[in-house]
Amino acid sequence: MGRITKRIALDDYEDRLIEKEEAAKKLLKPLTAHQAQFIEYIKNYDITFGVGPAGTGKTFIAVGCALQALASLKCRRIILVRPIVEADEHLGFLPGTINEKVDPYFRPIFDSLHDLVGSEKTQMMITGREIEIAPLAYMRGRTLNDAFILLDEAQNTTREQMKMFLTRLGHNSKMIVTGDITQNDLPRGKMSGLTDALRIMKDISTIKVLEFDKHDVVRNPLVKEIVEAYELATQS
Repeated sequence: MGRITKRIALDDYEDRLIEKEEAAKKLLKPLTAHQAQFIEYIKNYDITFGVGPAGTGKTFIAVGCALQALASLKCRRIILVRPIVEADEHLGFLPGTINEKVDPYFRPIFDSLHDLVGSEKTQMMITGREIEIAPLAYMRGRTLNDAFILLDEAQNTTREQMKMFLTRLGHNSKMIVTGDITQNDLPRGKMSGLTDALRIMKDISTIKVLEFDKHDVVRNPLVKEIVEAYELATQS
């Protein structure tokens, strides 16, 4: 390749990089003060917890930050992790590949990806291994370098699973942990790994926790009323 051809190729690469960075900046538009603070924590700290009720945008913001980091070349891959725990329903054996088997459990994350970049682009990124779908049980023994790792529905982890997950953090990586401690699907009497981690990590200044509340609900306004009703029922 000649000098001129190399220069053209480099210019083209730089132009595409600028386009990706500009597109990434448009991905995230916080709708509440807590969402904006969550984004800042994610940008500035290696491990961030986002905890709060349904509909507050925890997963959406985390996925958006992951896409932004990937587009800006701040990481090489996004790893999406969930504990495979059923909410009082037993689906039984699911046929197909591992991705097909876990697809129902990861559907809420896919919804966020589809809203942000579209279903076709999401599939391309999964096929190209820019996005990895990983059940929590598959994390043991791994060291996750140059990655943006999201653990969703973390209230359904056990104490042992949460410790195992957090200690996978490698170089140049970020971990985001999201969950709602009021929606625990673990067997009765089993302590949530999320609840346990929040207690253990509270004095580590370089790990941040953002607590969302009912005022951050950005779904249908009725969701906020439902959250409030359950809060009152719990208190009575």
